[in-house]
Amino acid sequence: MPRYFADSPESLVPDALKGFAAAHADLVEHHPEHGYFRTRRTATPTPTTAIPAAAGRRVGLVSGGGSGHEPLHAGFLGAGLLDAVCPGQIFASPHNRQIFEASRAVAGSDGVLHIVKNYTGDRINFGIAAERLAHENIRCARVLVDDDLATDSADIAVGRRGTGATLIVEKILGAAADESRGLDDLAALGADLSRRTRSLAVATAAHTAPGTGAPAFELPRDVLEFGVGIHGERAGGTTPHPPLTELVATMTDRLLAALPHGTPGRRRVLALVNGLGGVTSLELYGIRHALGVALKNRGVTLDRSLTGTFVSALDMRGFSLSLLATDDETLRLWDAPARTASWPR
Repeated sequence: MPRYFADSPESLVPDALKGFAAAHADLVEHHPEHGYFRTRRTATPTPTTAIPAAAGRRVGLVSGGGSGHEPLHAGFLGAGLLDAVCPGQIFASPHNRQIFEASRAVAGSDGVLHIVKNYTGDRINFGIAAERLAHENIRCARVLVDDDLATDSADIAVGRRGTGATLIVEKILGAAADESRGLDDLAALGADLSRRTRSLAVATAAHTAPGTGAPAFELPRDVLEFGVGIHGERAGGTTPHPPLTELVATMTDRLLAALPHGTPGRRRVLALVNGLGGVTSLELYGIRHALGVALKNRGVTLDRSLTGTFVSALDMRGFSLSLLATDDETLRLWDAPARTASWPR
């Protein structure tokens, strides 16, 4: 295991979860017996402090997924964002038992909303958890995030993958939940956000598999995967590695073509420039610059942007771009305050 700092491949996730809980004990509470984290809602929490529901919230927000995508999801657990998260093993869905226990712990007076990335395992396990919640008369609804433009094809039975836009959906729904919105309203908002958001990812090198220390796939020099997934899913083929400005312009054109057009003559977007784990901040800010130029040249207003590594794929050498077609109400919710371990504002 030459590339990961861990005692063993098996210890990588459990040790990280313990370390995250200790490092952010003022923000989160770890329930290892049930495999989930929940937020602390008190100003000065202690190990014996009660955790009341967020002021004004009637619906608990629960998300989760495989480890290896840090800081998603646990890094966005806290005030203004998620109420509970369920981490799975590396690139693997959490068990339905984790999701059920987390949901039951944070359900509000109007139930719980599951924010789910569109992968088969996640859909199945969140679905089983929802059935178990129904048996306890806890209302539950689902928002399915399916933003990946590279898998937008009738030939793919499960539909578009859920990728970087998950954070955008979580942030806006968190602000809406803080306004005491009900379950049906939040579910409808989440579905609309997912409809208005698309993402596209590229990579020049695969992630390193923790168990073997070898890359998940090999790429020749000077080519890239155009449309890679966050678990190392390969694109339909490779393409020559173009200059950054040309690459970002091509990605921008494809993303804009897939978004709803909004007000005629005035297109507005929110952008997420996201590193997949092995790209430096120096490069990411260069990508952000190229994106800003591409949008300006196309007459599109960039209302807000966020740049950094938020939805990683272990150490994959790549990045993703996500665009959300915005309006004033969406921006108001995006700008609402939040306090979590990894939210930057």
